[in-house]
Amino acid sequence: MRLWHKDLVPVLPRHQLLGQWRECCAIARNISVKGSPNHVLVNRIMDYPMSHFYTYGFMVAMEMTKRKYMCDFMKFDHYFTWPHEAQLLDKCILFSDWHNKKYLRQCYFNLEEKHDCGAISDAEWILISQKCSCI
Repeated sequence: MRLWHKDLVPVLPRHQLLGQWRECCAIARNISVKGSPNHVLVNRIMDYPMSHFYTYGFMVAMEMTKRKYMCDFMKFDHYFTWPHEAQLLDKCILFSDWHNKKYLRQCYFNLEEKHDCGAISDAEWILISQKCSCI
């Protein structure tokens, strides 16, 4: 499990974006049923108000909708039961101590390895590289 850096959501290749949606739904279900996601790469979600995770999931859903991919937001949304969880946050404060430049680099190199192994096309890699030119 991994939450890709928030700045990468708009340039994630199709496979990673669809996988991210499945991850968001699985994490929301695990938090709802078990009280936490119970995975080392995403346990940090519990260090933030649920509005951060809700906003992140909404961003992923909106990107999927923008690309004309099917997205049933209710699969994610129904795990959030309190009104304060359903507040959308400004993207700049979203996971501010976690989704920083260091984490962007980590995600970048993960995606670079996928490109090197042929799982991400050159055209998709160019978009990712342009987004990460500041690191």
